[in-house]
Amino acid sequence: QMLELKTKIIFDPVDLTKKHKSQSSWKRVVTCQTDCDVHEYYAWFLNARFNLKLNKPIRKAHVTIVNDKIHDHELYKMAKQLFHGKEITFKYDPAEIRTNGEHFWIKVYSDDVANIRTVMGLSPNPYFNLHLTIGYANEKNIQHARYIHSIILKYNL
Repeated sequence: QMLELKTKIIFDPVDLTKKHKSQSSWKRVVTCQTDCDVHEYYAWFLNARFNLKLNKPIRKAHVTIVNDKIHDHELYKMAKQLFHGKEITFKYDPAEIRTNGEHFWIKVYSDDVANIRTVMGLSPNPYFNLHLTIGYANEKNIQHARYIHSIILKYNL
């Protein structure tokens, strides 16, 4: 069963990482922020099931909808005027938790995102599928996280 997650569109969120700051001259970022701790909820389940404690995402619960080089700055400004601060809803299946062995996320879906990206002259679908990051492993538990990933793949969990 699909659940819904309400978010608020934020254009040009504050730079929180060195990478973001170094790319800010050419890359534009748009996120959809939540006012909840849904990422912690699912991280708790991963910890309870697999004894895996994840680091929290830097930006808390959010979905990145744009993380691209923008060629048409006027279109971007227009989209920012139209959509900044607006609310959109994502749908997700809590059974669709995914991992690459380091990061853990839930796939999310929204037709609104495709429309917003198209208005900005971007592909309707981002390079990385829409997702809500649950957390990530660090150097202390990365081997355990990779082991969990291998078990998930082996037993189709």
